[in-house]
Amino acid sequence: MNIKDNLLSLSNAVGLGNIYHAANIAFDIISKYTTATKNGLNIIGRLEGMGDYTLLLEAHIDEVGFIVTDIDSDGFLTVKNCGGIDLRALPARVVTIHGKREVTGVFCATPPHLAKGEQKYDDISTLKIDSLLGDTARDIISVGDFVSFKQEAVPMLNNQVTGKSLDNRAGVACLLETAKRLSGKELPFNVVFALTNEEELGHRGAKTAAFSACTDEALVLDVSFADGPDIAAKDCGRLSGGGMIGISPVLDKELSNKLADIAKENNIPYQLEVMGGATGTNSDVISISKSGVKTGLISIPLRNMHTDVETVCIDDLISVCDLLEQYVLGGALL
Repeated sequence: MNIKDNLLSLSNAVGLGNIYHAANIAFDIISKYTTATKNGLNIIGRLEGMGDYTLLLEAHIDEVGFIVTDIDSDGFLTVKNCGGIDLRALPARVVTIHGKREVTGVFCATPPHLAKGEQKYDDISTLKIDSLLGDTARDIISVGDFVSFKQEAVPMLNNQVTGKSLDNRAGVACLLETAKRLSGKELPFNVVFALTNEEELGHRGAKTAAFSACTDEALVLDVSFADGPDIAAKDCGRLSGGGMIGISPVLDKELSNKLADIAKENNIPYQLEVMGGATGTNSDVISISKSGVKTGLISIPLRNMHTDVETVCIDDLISVCDLLEQYVLGGALL
């Protein structure tokens, strides 16, 4: 399967709480190219190179979603969000409720004819999910069941894709493709691929992955804001403009500079993303693992973040893979 096919497959799968459908797909793929294990929250793939130096390549595989907190007698569910959710985008969205069996539900939307004043979307407890099961809902659904967006990923024009959980299945797809490209090649050092869980809940998987990898340096893949209406160019990247190389006080400047130099030398499209402090990604915790790790960040431009219609350009993913491949074969910071 090519990188687009992998991305579509990963996007359609669920990775939330104790539901590991996406992780199982990723594990089957990365096992073809690396020595792969499931380690606690994470999937770890390893390629042996020459010497003891180790580079960690990381991307999180979990997605945002919901957990049921109440079920009323008419089958309407109250939920809390698992991770950051854009509440404005929830009314009329279709979801899957992972109860004793999967149930399709929908976030209720008050018709504008019946709405009283301006609708406010600042409290998720007011946005009920209709299970359509009426008074039988409690026979199938329990408090504590997880709820995920129900949305099929769709290829679009100009080599773009829209769907749920592209944050950060786009980064995962890049790592799977990079593992495929590097497999069987003579590598200057060891390369560890970490597909981590629970980033959306506080970088939990990345903390354990970085600790156990004992890595000398790390590159984190995630997504960042892409251009769109009413978004200032200085606050975002450009869709189809290439991967966004992070520059921040918490990132290793030498590593960031080398990534940019390699991109220039190999005519690989790239952009710079400058941040004044923490990046909000797993690089924040990986960089301070153990006694500290030289860490870089490459983000994929993404529109409509934390919704079920996130959008990326496959050309950007390929640019990121090209950059990772050249960075590894060029010796990283050795």
